[in-house]
Amino acid sequence: MACAGFKHRSIAMKLLENSSFEALSSRLCVETGESRILGRIESYSCKMAGDDKHMFKQFCQEGEPHVLEALSPPQSTSATSPSQLGKSSEDGENPLSDKCCRKTLFYLITTLNESFRPDYDFSAARAHEFSREPSMNWVANAVNGSLFSAVGEEFNCLGPELWNAIDQEINLQGCDIYSYNPDLDSDPFGEEGSLWSFNYFFYNKKLKRIVFFTVSLRQVSTEPVNVLSGYGRDCLDNELDMELDDEEEMDGFTEDRFPRALCV
Repeated sequence: MACAGFKHRSIAMKLLENSSFEALSSRLCVETGESRILGRIESYSCKMAGDDKHMFKQFCQEGEPHVLEALSPPQSTSATSPSQLGKSSEDGENPLSDKCCRKTLFYLITTLNESFRPDYDFSAARAHEFSREPSMNWVANAVNGSLFSAVGEEFNCLGPELWNAIDQEINLQGCDIYSYNPDLDSDPFGEEGSLWSFNYFFYNKKLKRIVFFTVSLRQVSTEPVNVLSGYGRDCLDNELDMELDDEEEMDGFTEDRFPRALCV
């Protein structure tokens, strides 16, 4: 049974500054023709302060923090055998596990809350919406394949920089890797126009740190631009200004005058 929910507060996880991650996140937000890529890489500290400990006690009010919670099998079930599933790496039995302790689950949910606040609240997330990934190689191949299909040859340069920056921050060899795979109603990227998304957590228990890597690919909307948005508002203002200019100068209009270009 999953742990009880908890009231989200913005102080539960501390976002760690990382200039490399900021630069990579900027490069992972691009438009490619009819689609838009939105990506972020962030590092969070798992060291709990006083208020964090209170939230953790709320979260684990029905049991001890080291009680194991059942996760969903990894998306690539072919990478694990049935005998490997159902064992826990956190008690030293097996690195390919579909269980984690409540304390780890708390870190994963709180990381989501911090990364997506205030637009989304993941306090009601349950253990079955998370998976423990079978290996670093599988995750890297999945990420590289998705991003290469989205941005093409440009990812050949970005990919090595990306994994090197993550490794320097979190030491990938010492990490457990989890993913968040919710139903479409709970997924921030399950909205209309979403083509695919992934959410990976690289958790280094020794460093007490999580690197969160999230990317989504969305179809660019073909609907008219909302006039309340910054882009739409500027275009509308420019168009209205030009129309007013045309009316004011109509008396002096000549046939050889070039037409004004409207904002498209």
